[in-house]
Amino acid sequence: PLKVCDKITVRMILNTARNMEYVQLKDMRAAGTEPLDVISGYQWKNNLGYYQSTKDASTNFYIEYMPKGKYVFEYDLVANASGVFSTGISTLQNYYAPQMNSHTAGSKMEIKE
Repeated sequence: PLKVCDKITVRMILNTARNMEYVQLKDMRAAGTEPLDVISGYQWKNNLGYYQSTKDASTNFYIEYMPKGKYVFEYDLVANASGVFSTGISTLQNYYAPQMNSHTAGSKMEIKE
């Protein structure tokens, strides 16, 4: 079980069957967590360039061009409050055609004192 002050690594694995342009990956955080890296900036990982932006309730990844393939997005959180929290959903959406989107299911997370 998670405890207050534990470090959590969020890992999202994205498989794309075709090339995509101008997409946003948005991951909603649970209320009892805080991001460790709060500085927004451009990243280059797994042969993919993207802009990572940390907001109050989510972490966003803005991708101009994503070739088909498998990609792993990771960032770290710290558990800062005890309780049962909803983890929220992750959404992948096109900037210019918002009807083209996909999302994960939400789940529960318990943090003990």
